[in-house]
Amino acid sequence: MIARLMFAAATVLCLTMPAFADGEVQKLITAADKARLDKYGETRKAALDEAKAGDPAEVKQLDALLAKPLVSFSDNDLTGKWQCRTIKAGGLSPLVIYGWFKCKVSDDGSGWRLEKITGSQRTKGRFFDDGEKRAIYLGSFYVNDDPARPYGSGPESDQVGYAFRSSASEWRIEFPAPYYESKLDILELKR
Repeated sequence: MIARLMFAAATVLCLTMPAFADGEVQKLITAADKARLDKYGETRKAALDEAKAGDPAEVKQLDALLAKPLVSFSDNDLTGKWQCRTIKAGGLSPLVIYGWFKCKVSDDGSGWRLEKITGSQRTKGRFFDDGEKRAIYLGSFYVNDDPARPYGSGPESDQVGYAFRSSASEWRIEFPAPYYESKLDILELKR
């Protein structure tokens, strides 16, 4: 009887816990992108230090975005239409914040998929659980209406980043050491 109760309690606990990476992302991620994630903290710090020399109004926007507390991914559905904009920190310019474009998130049964559908610089990819308050994004960078190459096609198109949610209607992906222009790209999304 006690064994049954303990088994039932363990089952309920497992069902209420957030889903974590099942190893699939480790099978798909390239060695170069794994290295970028391994250096995420130091890359992010260097990029944000450089961004402080940017336009004060843009620095204030970036600081406000990054100051928002993080919340769990597990209690919200990200599918649907989103406004999105890219923020480039460090690198060629200290800080550049672009205007808003359109993104969409869908769920094909194996998880959330993101596509930036307007603007000249686009992305298309998939999310993988990486704890309660963070996900890993593996995607492909492409330009205009060129077709997106499959993830793993090479450093010019492969993208990797960590996604963070700050509310039911706001989240972001931070891309360390992107191939072009900056030290850190942030794709900010809001409903």
